[in-house]
Amino acid sequence: MANNNTPPSDLSLLSGWLLLLGALTGLAPLSIDMYLPGFPAIEKSLLAQAGSAELTLASYFIGLAIGQLFYGPLSDRFGRRLPLMVGLVIYIAASIGCAFAGSIPELIIWRFLQALGGCAGMVVTLAIIRDRCSANDAARALSMLILVMGLAPILAPLIGGWIVTTFDWRALFLTLAFAGSLGLLAVYFHLEETHDTRHEPPLVLRHVLRNYGRLMIDRSFIGYTLSGGLARAGMFAYIAGSPFVFIEYYEIPAQHYGWIFGINAAGLILFSQINAWRLKKHDATVLLSRALWLPGGIGLILLGLSLTGHITLPLLLVGIFCFVASIGYIGPNSSAATLATHGQQAGTASALMGSLQFGLATLAGGLVNLLHDGTTCPMAIVMAGCGIGAWLAHRLIIVKPVSHAN
Repeated sequence: MANNNTPPSDLSLLSGWLLLLGALTGLAPLSIDMYLPGFPAIEKSLLAQAGSAELTLASYFIGLAIGQLFYGPLSDRFGRRLPLMVGLVIYIAASIGCAFAGSIPELIIWRFLQALGGCAGMVVTLAIIRDRCSANDAARALSMLILVMGLAPILAPLIGGWIVTTFDWRALFLTLAFAGSLGLLAVYFHLEETHDTRHEPPLVLRHVLRNYGRLMIDRSFIGYTLSGGLARAGMFAYIAGSPFVFIEYYEIPAQHYGWIFGINAAGLILFSQINAWRLKKHDATVLLSRALWLPGGIGLILLGLSLTGHITLPLLLVGIFCFVASIGYIGPNSSAATLATHGQQAGTASALMGSLQFGLATLAGGLVNLLHDGTTCPMAIVMAGCGIGAWLAHRLIIVKPVSHAN
């Protein structure tokens, strides 16, 4: 039940609640983007094999996928604020643990716990938006969130590269702990509760599993979740593979890697704001269907260039920019469409959506690592596969049944 004290139409960028939700949602990607330039330094410091730091990224994705399943039902039963604050406390403690890790296995465990805490912001913020907004307004709000949280992928690699070269990779995680502490204070003092729990039933495991089961057989929920999730998984394949491709393969300095990452994030932000503007006249599902061909088509072009040996740094940069920018259209619209008919259980629905999507991201990142051959091909293969899969999921699960019904 939405909090009537706050009008659902309050979608200005300067709205305090949107700014706070953007910061909380950005905490999880910040924890990914900031430490990417530190991969070589981490491996050298911990006397680990080349590529082993990517396992800490995989464990983080697994933590995100698993953790979200808990926060959804908890936020539906106990409200949005309490689970969010508990998650932030876990995130802060795990970030400090990462800073003092003595080996790659230790860092893998702490990163997993860090994700378990950090994912609370991803689930609860989506639920809050669904509490307050209609489907199209939710898509607009999510587009506005990208503008706020988009600062993370732009600034984080730059800040991370500077911290690694100026101080040490361990300072990265102490910085994240400080950011989590600021978030915790902001939630405690400034975030209002938006979910009325007075009539919520007791939290029983079989009821939680039953609710998840119902969502898993909901064709609309699964179709939109997979189409949005596979497109995002292609972006995470780029995130997982880009440190090697740019820093090692193309020999771009770690402190300059952030500029590439930031430019791509700027494209994501730009397209998300074009999407927010177009949502004033078009339905989110229509805009989604028009954008889903982009990741697959761009991925195939990059793959063809990589396999034939014609890939150059400028071509790769342009292709990745277009791929990532398309997620600015696909992400907000697919999320809003997924949650449109699940307002009463927004926490549970957003949790399952996020868990499935980050499960796909984990597989995509792991596949890039598994196929690693010292070229750009593994990253291009996974990006192309994810992009095509996103289009097929929408075409076969959403569009085809509607066509038959008509």
